[in-house]
Amino acid sequence: MEITFNTPALLFPAITLLLLAYTNRFLALASLIRKLHDEYIQGKKNKVLFQQISNLKRRINYVRSMQAVGVFSFLCCVVCMFSIYKGWMKVAEYIFAASLLSLLASLIISLIEIFLSTKALELELSDMEELEKSNFFSNFISGSNEKKDL
Repeated sequence: MEITFNTPALLFPAITLLLLAYTNRFLALASLIRKLHDEYIQGKKNKVLFQQISNLKRRINYVRSMQAVGVFSFLCCVVCMFSIYKGWMKVAEYIFAASLLSLLASLIISLIEIFLSTKALELELSDMEELEKSNFFSNFISGSNEKKDL
């Protein structure tokens, strides 16, 4: 495979948009952390709050890793272009491969963080007794529905 300037340049917009999305996730987490911190300070300490805080610590570390690996991928693209400019084609191929692998690692970390964010939503819903006691599947399996209760 022959690598030209256009090959790593194709990743520039993708990586940039990905880093923007990661930054937005970071800002959303920062806002949520501040909100939970205020609740903690006001004395609204409960099991769900502590679980949410623990979950957020893990998620913020994953977002940091996503961003770091994404930036490394971007840097590899720049170094790859420099290598192509200098005519170091073999070096450029390896650096481009490192860029792609870094991008892949960033996406995998992002997927893990998404699973953690859904876990956070499940924690938030877990303290709602109505949702725990009754849901579509338990109603469907038991054969009851809300219309019978009316």
